[in-house]
Amino acid sequence: MSPLFKKKEFFSPVQKERIVQAIREMEQQTSGEIRVFVESKNPLVDPVERAKQVFHQLKMENTKLRNGVLIYIAVKHRELALYGDEGIYKATGSAYWNDAVKKIITHFKGADLCDSIVKSIIHIGETLKEKFPYHKNADHNELPGDIVFGK
Repeated sequence: MSPLFKKKEFFSPVQKERIVQAIREMEQQTSGEIRVFVESKNPLVDPVERAKQVFHQLKMENTKLRNGVLIYIAVKHRELALYGDEGIYKATGSAYWNDAVKKIITHFKGADLCDSIVKSIIHIGETLKEKFPYHKNADHNELPGDIVFGK
């Protein structure tokens, strides 16, 4: 493949592992699912609409308790959105999401992207743990815990 068409790497291998490990650790404490989607630019106008589109493309609505959360990031456009499925949204309410976005935005100011994502995963994971605790005999990982990269 020509270097002109090589996909941009947003993270080093060590950083990727830190993010994936944070997802794994939080998901071991909840039946909820967390996914991270990172792309260079948002092809849509509204980052929440893009997060919703990606959420459905990744089939995140297919969890039993409808408790998946997507962290969406468009690096060059400096956009961030959270998109939670109906189960977690009903369990927390809109005030939680407005507050969560504000807290997560503070993580992204002045810190590197990897650290910000890890802090965001922990923040969301703590809420999922409270609202959807892990049940050893009933829960299993319903979605991959890897980082998904767009263009």
